Formats: sequence, structure tokens, C-alpha cells
Amino acid sequence: MFIDELSPIFRELTQHPVSFLGGLFSGVLRLNLADDPVKSWLDQQKHSNSSTSNTTEANNGKASGPQRISID
Repeated sequence: MFIDELSPIFRELTQHPVSFLGGLFSGVLRLNLADDPVKSWLDQQKHSNSSTSNTTEANNGKASGPQRISID
């Protein structure tokens, strides 16, 4: 029962370890995402990821296969 509740956390940790640990680190240090050093870094990440989002828009929003969603 307890393992079932923690399985989403372990799944996110194994799929996206850098993002997960970055979020955990910012939560522990109580960093505000609107502060300048964090905000400027997030803006840089958003602009670098915009090139990857253009490739998904070329498919007219259609994915290559079925998508899995989870509703909390």
C-alpha cells in the first residue's frame, strides 16, 4: 500500500532525474520562481525548448501513437 503511493515519485525520478532533483532542490531551499536568477534561467530553458516544440507542431498536433494520461 505504501509502495503504491510512492511509485509515481520513483517513476518521475527515473524518467526525468535532473528535473525531479532540480524541483526537489528548489523546494527544499524555498526558491521563488519569480526571482531574477531562477526566472532568467527558466526563460533560457524555455527558449531552448522552443525548437523542439516546433517539430511537434509540424505533425498538426497528432502524436505518433497513443498517449497515456493520468488524472489525479
